[in-house]
Amino acid sequence: MVNATAFSVLLHTLGLTQGSYKPAPRPFSVGGNSSKTPSSYAVNVPPGAQMLLGSSKGAPPLSKSSQDECYVEPYSPPPIKKQVFPPYDHDMATLYRYRQQQSVNLGSWFVHENWMTPSLLGCAGGSKLSELDIASGWGSMEAARALLERHWDTFITKSDFKYLASIGINTVRLPVGYWNLGPSFCKDTPFGEVAEVYANSWPRVERAINWAGEFGMGVLVDLHGAVGSQNGQPHSGISDGASDMFAKPEFLDKTIAVQEHLMRELASVSNVVGIQLLNEPKNVPELEDVYTRMIEAMRQVSIPSANAASFPLYLHDGFDLGRFDAYGANRTDFIVQDHHSYFVFTPSDQNEAASEHTKDVHGPIYKAFAEASSKERRNLVIDEWSCALTAESIANEPDKDQARRDLGKGQMDVYAATSAGWSFWSYAKEDCEDDIGWCFKAAVGKSLPATFFSYEKTPIDPKRTREISTFVANMNAPSTSEILSGQATNDTASDSSVEKQARFVILPQEGVPRRQHRSHAIHLRNQPDDQHLTPVERTTVKGYIDGFVAAKKFALGGFAKLGFIGQFVSDNMPKDLEAGTEQNYRDGFGRGLMEGQRQLEVKMAALESQ
Repeated sequence: MVNATAFSVLLHTLGLTQGSYKPAPRPFSVGGNSSKTPSSYAVNVPPGAQMLLGSSKGAPPLSKSSQDECYVEPYSPPPIKKQVFPPYDHDMATLYRYRQQQSVNLGSWFVHENWMTPSLLGCAGGSKLSELDIASGWGSMEAARALLERHWDTFITKSDFKYLASIGINTVRLPVGYWNLGPSFCKDTPFGEVAEVYANSWPRVERAINWAGEFGMGVLVDLHGAVGSQNGQPHSGISDGASDMFAKPEFLDKTIAVQEHLMRELASVSNVVGIQLLNEPKNVPELEDVYTRMIEAMRQVSIPSANAASFPLYLHDGFDLGRFDAYGANRTDFIVQDHHSYFVFTPSDQNEAASEHTKDVHGPIYKAFAEASSKERRNLVIDEWSCALTAESIANEPDKDQARRDLGKGQMDVYAATSAGWSFWSYAKEDCEDDIGWCFKAAVGKSLPATFFSYEKTPIDPKRTREISTFVANMNAPSTSEILSGQATNDTASDSSVEKQARFVILPQEGVPRRQHRSHAIHLRNQPDDQHLTPVERTTVKGYIDGFVAAKKFALGGFAKLGFIGQFVSDNMPKDLEAGTEQNYRDGFGRGLMEGQRQLEVKMAALESQ
């Protein structure tokens, strides 16, 4: 197996993407599908990265010599007041936060990228690259505010969440900048002079979270732009190239204050699955220390109805997989490593055939992600990836459409098997219909499958959905003798997605006390007297039944699967296990989880064949 610490060297050797930052895509033309974008899109792009399949056509740059083109129509919608979230529900929060994630990024909604929403940069100030340039341009703060508020209300709407839920997307990653929290958070920052542009921003972020919750979707709130910038890239809100969050202590202090505020506001919102501390930070030597300081501060926040100590916190690894799987492995709290995976930003990637990229995904990338995941209890997500390919990558493929589909589906399968979730970049952009590489709405059914449910054969028909739900509710765990004899899990599951999902996760970890579930007690009562069993056997059976019950509970919550398996086991370890049998519990839990999921997969397949 490939050692994750050597992952960067391996990827460079194979010609795969691994770098210290994600550049902004630049356009190119393939056949009749031309892309015309302003030259200002090319920012910090490594040599050769200018040719991306399906890049944005966008709107032509607006001329400052034409006053009419820079005119912003006044916008006065009904006030969006501070939102009220539903009361915190521990069981629902557990479902949202531990389940396997099929996710999409809502990029360029609250944090803009000029290649995704170029029409907002036409009359921007400065370099016309970043969020700050938009807020500083358009002739006045009133005009910039009207422009952005109209965008926030129309770019993505409630109907988009309904659509995503209908095709199996159960989570969204929502990039925000510190400026979105409102004017008070902009004071003494680069956004200080334009703070009033964002006076009505945060209620709209809250509204997005409530929209997601209405359709059973979780939200990962991603601090995409930290105070002073964590990476110097335009997608962090600035265009001066400086990473001042690390250089100026006052900016780091302000960023931590933002994170503490997010914890205070969101940890008790049931469908908020976590907070991402930073997006793609510069891979500086002190990054672990910075993260530790941030985590400790956030864990100390007092929240009346929730527990900051157990709330999921997501850390982007600075494109250094091996460095941060070790960091996660050395912690026991709910810390999740986020790694981003692309195949277009280096010269070697641009020249490698699409089919070879797909082989790499199924080979060394699979092995490296699996090893990293196993070290940190499966607390790994791939929260940015796409179907984008260069012209060279696709040019010699005999079936170009199939080659692109194979890469898209291959990434989905591998990321689901080796991690607790993935998130496609990105849901929407200007000229989306021409961009099946980067725009999720256009890619569905083309470069991506048509649906994305945790269980691939999840029925959509209401009658069959009810039938499956009834089946799940009535599923029974195997007997004690079957569990201990190894006959409880059907051998046909050995190559299934269920087996792949659970293979890397049940490793020794020190646990914390769990709450006893009523369903757990009911199942134990159905088992014969176990006093004759050895401590190891008794613990194995207990773990198996808990794993089987977990499969049922998550399936009854919208046909979900348990994703953060190792963390769930650690956080819910029974108090009464005999010393030295903890690993037997984990092993039993993994087998029981697999069996519960296998039974449901078999039932769904049988219904589909009818």
